[in-house]
Amino acid sequence: MIDFTNGSVFKLAACDPAEIAASVQPLFIEGEQIMVAAKTFRDFVVFTNKRIIAVNVQGISGRKRDFSSLPYNKIQAFSIETAGTFDLDAELELWFSGLGKVKLEFKGNFDITYLGKLIGFYVL
Repeated sequence: MIDFTNGSVFKLAACDPAEIAASVQPLFIEGEQIMVAAKTFRDFVVFTNKRIIAVNVQGISGRKRDFSSLPYNKIQAFSIETAGTFDLDAELELWFSGLGKVKLEFKGNFDITYLGKLIGFYVL
């Protein structure tokens, strides 16, 4: 399981879902589709219409991967923080039943408001 308490583990930037779809689609259930995708140099997170999947690429070759599935129905609360003038990063904090807090940081040009609206749609 990924250590989500350290937000700097993921300093994510928006990416085209087609770039990473092949890596996560074998995990999808019927009707599941990617809504938003973001990545670092190697790691990535996808927000589907059912859950959040965080992928930690490990090892030199990158063949070993840790897939953490975080279902929306286990989210008890969430918070978004937009980028500012001096603090250029946006943040998403999610509190999951049985897991605790998950924190993800995004580069300032990421549309965190849309992501908050998307999560709200599936959680509320």
